[in-house]
Order: sequence, then C-alpha cells, then structure tokens
Amino acid sequence: MNEFSNAWKSSSNPGKQRKYRFNAPLHKKRKFLSARLSKDLTKKHSTRNIPLRKGDRVKVVRGSYKGTLGKVDRINLKRERIFVEGTDRTKRDGTKSLYPIHPSNVIIYDLVLDDRMRKQMLERKVKK
Repeated sequence: MNEFSNAWKSSSNPGKQRKYRFNAPLHKKRKFLSARLSKDLTKKHSTRNIPLRKGDRVKVVRGSYKGTLGKVDRINLKRERIFVEGTDRTKRDGTKSLYPIHPSNVIIYDLVLDDRMRKQMLERKVKK
C-alpha cells in the first residue's frame, strides 16, 4: 500500500504536489473533484465552488467539447475525471464512449439537491 502524508500538501515542490494528488486516499480525492458554480448559483448559495455529483448539469468551457451542456453521467475518483453526456467519441470498432473531462474545465449550472448531506453543506456556507 502506498504511503500518504499531509506534509506534501504544504510543499512548493511541484513533484510533491503531484505525489500528494496521485497518492491521496479517495475521501480526499473527492474534494479535488470540485467545479465552479455559475454566477447566479454563486449568488444564491454564496459559495464559489462545490464538489461535483452525478446528475449535476454542467457546461464544458475548455477543450474540444467546449460549449457542451449536459448532465454528469459518472465520476472517476481514481483518475479525477468526470464524464458528461454529449461528450461521446466514436472508437475504432464503432462503439461510442464518453470522453473524460477534468472538473476544472466545467461550470455547474444546475445542482442536484436531493442529497441531505449536500443540502446541509450549502446551508452551512450560507450561514457564514
């Protein structure tokens, strides 16, 4: 099993920063999958970003799928990528697969609020 240390986070050495992100346990990688909220959601919830969740509606703002609006289909914590409906590519054998996108390249336009924990998190942020 790989060793993990929180001391890597405070280092300014880029190699240690990559090591921190790559070897982080999944409960810490969950925080890495945060994306910016749209302007109206930022005002409404008084927070700038929030961790992504399956079902959120996002808009891709960087890359070859720029401008695509779709729902988050699935999230890969290990690779730190999300898969958005409408960003499918055709493979050589003719099948279609979703293209992995880094969460920093999307903006959240609609949140799924049926999760009790997520609602509580947003309420905590509004109180501050």
